[in-house]
Amino acid sequence: MSNETISRRTVLATSAAAGAASLFPAAIADAQAPATVNLDHIRPFQVHFPDEALDDLRRRVRATRWPSREVVSDDSQGVRLATIQALARHWGSDYDWRRCEARLNAVPNFVTEIDGVDIHFLHARSRHDDALPIIITHGWPGSIIEQMKIIGPLTDPTAHGGTAADAFHVVIPSLPGHGFSGTPTELGWDPIRIARAWAVLMERLGYTRYVAQGGDWGNAVTEQMALLRPAGLVGIHTNMPATLPDSVSQALAAGGPAPAGLSADEQYAWNQLDDFWKHGLAYAQEMGNRPQTLYALQDSPVGLAAWMIDHDIRSYRMIERVFAGETEGLTRDDILDNATLYWLTGTAVSSARLYWESKLAFFAPKGVPLPTAVSAFPDEIYTAPRSWTERAYPHLIHYNRLPRGGHFAAWEQPALLTAELRDGFRSLR
Repeated sequence: MSNETISRRTVLATSAAAGAASLFPAAIADAQAPATVNLDHIRPFQVHFPDEALDDLRRRVRATRWPSREVVSDDSQGVRLATIQALARHWGSDYDWRRCEARLNAVPNFVTEIDGVDIHFLHARSRHDDALPIIITHGWPGSIIEQMKIIGPLTDPTAHGGTAADAFHVVIPSLPGHGFSGTPTELGWDPIRIARAWAVLMERLGYTRYVAQGGDWGNAVTEQMALLRPAGLVGIHTNMPATLPDSVSQALAAGGPAPAGLSADEQYAWNQLDDFWKHGLAYAQEMGNRPQTLYALQDSPVGLAAWMIDHDIRSYRMIERVFAGETEGLTRDDILDNATLYWLTGTAVSSARLYWESKLAFFAPKGVPLPTAVSAFPDEIYTAPRSWTERAYPHLIHYNRLPRGGHFAAWEQPALLTAELRDGFRSLR
């Protein structure tokens, strides 16, 4: 992302000469900072959008041209009118982006150019000497907003029910074309190339031994990092593992029925996958085939929000309950923080291009050679059974089936995911 692009997105960069005191907060002893950090390549910055941008957002939300109500009594036609109108009412009146902006700026933010693209990342270091560095990657329609709730528990475990031995130094990049990272202007920025960039980022930060984590696209990138085996990467964790046996993938592609002999857990996963293949893939197919056609998402904040919350049916129904007044893992402001980030950075279309770029079989096992920890959440697109997981990851060091939580694990269930990362990587410390 060039300086012109940073200005266009109204990200106000602080002085690039801020030095180690900015990269590593004063509360952290000098001895804890990596010795090989190259500050010439890392630029601290803060996030600030002008009042005019926020006024324009509210005006557009209030001026939405509404369609007629769905003609069914359920969500089978998509996001229901009552749900998106409730979202718009909160967005256009009570929602406060400045609160989210302050939370973002409370964590050290940086930009560094890698392979011609400016990569934005959060970098929160623990005060504990032996903290394990971790790079965490978000997916779509997520962003760095997804992981904000786990930064404190990971970096400061003694204040969040853990011990000093549970501490992590946390790096959370924004995917290229997402959030505050630059938008690639050439082809080839698929999960493999992003994985290479993440390895460069961790090397540039001076981390010689670290782990990686992700779900959704974050899983695709994290698995590719493990396949590249960069120096320093010792293991990975995923909350959206790629485990589908060939027989299951073939049956899904053919429209069923399920392969014979599935266990109860495997049948549960099949039922989830069968529903997703039949009813939930439309967004991915459109972005994978024609991402540039999505101009309406760049022009209408309500259109963008509706597209984003319809990612998968269980996440959508949770969000629907939130805007109906129920208490869930996410709040109304959580949901709008993420949508507002996409809107203000103008990344609706650029983020969609990752689906066009990637040629990976998303759910197929990749033969990951490194130690792998897996957390299976019940309301994910599919809950990977232990049997499939053990075959997909030959060096499985942790598997746990969680009691609750869905696609956005760090966002919805931060305490559960924090515990999973502590447990999953304990043997690698």
